[in-house]
This record gives sequence, structure tokens and C-alpha cells, in this order.
Amino acid sequence: MSENSSAIQSVLHETRTFPPSEEFSKHAIISSEEQYEQMWNRAKDDPAGFWGDIAQTELDWFKMYDSVMDGKMPNTKWFTGGKINVSYNCLDRHLTTWRKNKAAIIWEGETGEVRTFTYQQLHHEVCKFASVLDKLGVEAGDRVTLYMPMIPELAIAMLACARVGATHSIIFGGFSADAIADRNHDAQSKLVITADGGWRRGKEVPLKVNVDASMEKSPSVEKVIVVRRTGGDVNMQDGRDYWWHDLMEDAVADRECTHLDSEHPLFILYTSGSTGKPKGVLHTTAGYLLGTTMTSRWVFDLKAEDTYWCTADIGWITGHSYIVYGPLSNGATTMMYEGAPNWPDEGRFWEMIERHKVNIFYTAPTAIRAFIKWGDQWPEQHDLSSLRLLGTVGEPINPEAWMWYHKMIGAERCPIVDTWWQTETGGIMISPLPGVTATKPGSCTKPLPGVVPAIVTEKGEPLGPNEGGLLVMTQPWPHMLRTLYGDHERFVETYFAKFDGKYYFAGDGARKDEDGYYWVMGRVDDVLNVSGHRLSTMEIESALVSHESVAEAAVVGFPHDLKGEGICCFVIPKGEVASGDAAVAAQKELIAHVRNQIGAIATPDQIRFTSALPKTRSGKIMRRLLRDIAAGRESAGDTTTLEDYSVLAKLRDTDE
Repeated sequence: MSENSSAIQSVLHETRTFPPSEEFSKHAIISSEEQYEQMWNRAKDDPAGFWGDIAQTELDWFKMYDSVMDGKMPNTKWFTGGKINVSYNCLDRHLTTWRKNKAAIIWEGETGEVRTFTYQQLHHEVCKFASVLDKLGVEAGDRVTLYMPMIPELAIAMLACARVGATHSIIFGGFSADAIADRNHDAQSKLVITADGGWRRGKEVPLKVNVDASMEKSPSVEKVIVVRRTGGDVNMQDGRDYWWHDLMEDAVADRECTHLDSEHPLFILYTSGSTGKPKGVLHTTAGYLLGTTMTSRWVFDLKAEDTYWCTADIGWITGHSYIVYGPLSNGATTMMYEGAPNWPDEGRFWEMIERHKVNIFYTAPTAIRAFIKWGDQWPEQHDLSSLRLLGTVGEPINPEAWMWYHKMIGAERCPIVDTWWQTETGGIMISPLPGVTATKPGSCTKPLPGVVPAIVTEKGEPLGPNEGGLLVMTQPWPHMLRTLYGDHERFVETYFAKFDGKYYFAGDGARKDEDGYYWVMGRVDDVLNVSGHRLSTMEIESALVSHESVAEAAVVGFPHDLKGEGICCFVIPKGEVASGDAAVAAQKELIAHVRNQIGAIATPDQIRFTSALPKTRSGKIMRRLLRDIAAGRESAGDTTTLEDYSVLAKLRDTDE
């Protein structure tokens, strides 16, 4: 441990390693450590040459670019002077190949219906809807809001927007009317595309009702297009609202792609901010497309015969990059699922994997912990032998959840790619390469080619092996965000000001071990300062979840007269929430367990049992709100991403 007081002390010790099998490596796209090292070093030393060569061979251009990379962070531009279109690269270029009649999207609704679109059929639908956008006066550069369930029309609308050059802003289908209005107003959206409703755990989610309620605060919106999904009664305002099926009935399917500048804005995606004002992360065309294309291929070892399923919602960046744009650019078969993983029962995902013969499965640690809580009997009922690769995304995965995933779902034969990246990075940054990397449970392992990270102190000084600090990027990469929409000053201040523009920093702490593997320790905001020791909450959470009685845990700090910060643990047990003497006994047992796993330095001050935690709609625990509860104060800041407000109320009632 360095004497530098700003370093984060790492207390998690994980020594298990799992190399890829010889059989997997033999057929992998990147198949050796030497190949990886050569790619990574060239990308670091000659980024323009590395990315320029790949862009020429892997993307289709209307006009080749003049320059690969212009400018330094935070104002780097990629492939300037080039003309390209994302929709063309995801669809048109496959129509002259054998992929023309291959499944592009396999969609399954929560209610059981399945729809499959070949690349030719998807191209046909996208061209028709692009013609609809033309007819409604949508032009290149206009902003279009998509507030839809997980149905094929969402992917069709995205690709049609990209085809005409409209910048899409997708809002997850669980957001409120006020959240829609705020995002419409910030983006100055011209058109909203929605549905009458969607299905979630057997109940209808009323989307059109929320859009109607948002319209008074969305003065820029001129028209609304509505997909009929549930068949529920909705209000349709003459002159403003149009049914999707009516518009598509007479639409022509020969709409060519607009030739767009490489830096043309592809989409805005709003992510929550602690100030209460959501941040409109802006990604542009060519660099984002190249990044998602190559990371999809490298990380998932994506093959022509694969059926690939990412369980995210397209309303989040994971869905943008790894359900739609990355897989389709590669000509892969990508699955979409509308509903919940426990509807009509907790075996839904495993039944779908068996029935669709899914080969690659990419999900979140929070979902994996839910699977563990539901019990092994659900996956044990199904044949999961089609799986050849597993992935995780969204937050660091604790080692015990990783091991369950490895044994129960992967049958100890499937490599696990534990991916670290963010809305802002656009695509995966640090991840195992499944044919190369010997994985360690809980580590996202090594950076991908083109990604040059470092672990530094608050002052930007480099840290040594196993010294926890701030995770920064020292070089630009093609798929990085370009700005925050309408607020470039906030963009610079949020991501680059801490180190005077030298590094990109978006708030995560990490350490690098003696093998060069990265261990993300969670948000720096979540680091505890206990008696002068800076501790990662993720590592304490991992110790708690390693206890056989714990399904999930969240650890936060609270003001402590002696220690500076105390350690408060919110714990979801695998069984019923205990009370009285049983709760006291369980608390003592868990405190002793953490001391045994980590040491006295991490002894919890409080253990609070709960049946649920406050989470975003993408499944991330909102630790900021838990810190407020632990400190006994009211919550401030943006709470629009909170999935279930009743969880917060129950925790406060328990606290009182």
C-alpha cells in the first residue's frame, strides 16, 4: 500500500483463474496473447494507423475520410471528411451477401409471440419507415424521441432515423411524463414515436398516456406516431397523432441512405446527473459505428452461426450498442425480448435459451444475483448446452455471483466476459478476450485495443500494482462521447476538468494487479473513509454476498463521530427478512463473516435487512439514495431513473 493518502485500499483477495479451453482458443477471432499484444501496442503507439486500417476494411463508405483522428481530448474528431451511414452498414451491405436471408432480429414478446426479421425483411421495413419520416417532414439533424417497449418497431425506428440522418433520443419505457418532457425540451425533439403500451409482468405499461401528459411541456414536438402493441384504448389527437400501421400501409420501400458526415450526431442518450438535470450524452456516426462493430466481434467472438442475446433494454446504451448497432453491423442474429425475466415464472430466460438455442448470453450482475435468489431449480430444468459464451455488464460482479454463473449457467465450459464501459464510452473498454484471457472472478481483466487506461491519484500521479485509485483514459478512442447536448461546457467540466483536459475521468475507482488485470471498485463517490482508510464499498459487498444466506448487498457510508465514516450495509437475504432476536443473531453472524473475509478494518457498523433495494430501471443500485437514508437526511438530485419509489419509502419507514 502506498503512503499516498488518496489511494483506495484494496481488501478483496481473489486468486482463482480460468483460462480459455484449447478448443475455444483454436477457433476464436483473437486467439493468442501475442495477437492481442500486437494489436494493443499498435493501437497505443499508432492510433491513426490502427483505426484507419480497420475503418477502411470493416466499414462501407460513400466517401473515404481525409483524416483518421483530429485534435486532442476533450475535442477529438474521428474520420473527418468521410461520408457514411449507419443504417447502410447495418443493413444494405448485407443484402449482396448470403446474409440477405439470414435472421437479423428474433423478437419474443412477453406474451409468447415470436417475430423474426431476415436482413432483407428488416431492410424493407426500415426503408418504409424512413419514407414515413420523409413524408412527415423529418430532416437530417432533426431530433426524434423514441419512447417505446422492447418491440421490433423500436429497432426499425432507430435504423430509419439513422437512414435519414435524424438524431434519435431513446427514453426507456418506464420513465414518467415529466422525464419525457424534460428530455424532449432539452433535445428540442420534433417527433415522438411511442406505442399504446407494452407488457411487463403481465401488466400493461401505459406509454401513450405518459406521452400525452408530456405534451404540454414539449412545445417543440409537432407529431406523435403510435405503434399498436397491447390494443388498449388511447387518445389520438387529430392532426398530431398517427398510427404506425396506417402510415406504413402506403409507404414505399426504396428510400436510399442519406450520405452523412462522419461526425454527424447519431443519437442523444440521457443519463442521470447528481445535480437533478439529466445529461444528454451525444454520440456521432463513424467512430461510434466502428467501435461497436469491432468490440462486438472481439469481445463476444461473434460468428456467423451464432444466436446472440443481450438482455438489456434498448432504452439504455447497452441496448443501443449491443442489441442493435454492433451485432447488425456484423451481420449477426440478435435477439430481443420484451418482458421480465420472471414472467410467467423464474425460468423464462432459461426456457428461451433452450428453445432458441442461444449461443451468447449477455446480462447484468444484478440479474445474476436475482437468478441466484430464485434458486438453482430453474436453470436445472432446461438444456443450456447451446451456450458457448457468457457476459456481464452494468457494474462490477462479485466473485461468488461470477462463480455461480460459471458453474450453473456455463457448466464450467463457457468463458465469461466481464465488461467495463459506460454510456459515455459508447462501447466496451476493458474486458477479457474469450479466446485469450485467463479470467479472474470479479476482474474485467485487460483493456481492449485502442483503450489506454491508467490508475492515478487525485493529483494525477500514477499508482503501482494493487494500489486503488481513479480510473482514467489517457488517449481518445473512436466511440467516445463528443459532448453533452447543448452544454459543451458541462461536458468538459464533468469528464475532463479534474485533470485539466489531460485525461478522461467519469468517476470510477479501480486497481491494477501484478498481472495487469483491472479490478473496478465502483464509483469513487462510493468510497468510504473509515478511520483514515479509503475502502471500496464493492469489496465489502462482495464479502457479504459470499455468505450463504445473502442474495444481494449494498454498502454505503454515514457520518461517524469517531471513524469519520461508518459502514452501513443494506442486505437482501435469500430467505425471509428476519426480525427481533433472529435479526440480531443474523447481524452478528454477518459482521463476523466480513471481519473474517476482509479484516477488522472493514467491520460493519450497521446491518439492515430489506426485501428490496432502490435501483434504476437498468438494475443499478442507487447508492446515493441509500447514503441519504443511512445519514437520516432527505434525498436530493435526479430520481427519474428510480424504478420503484415504494422501495425508498419502505426503507425510510424501517429506518424510523
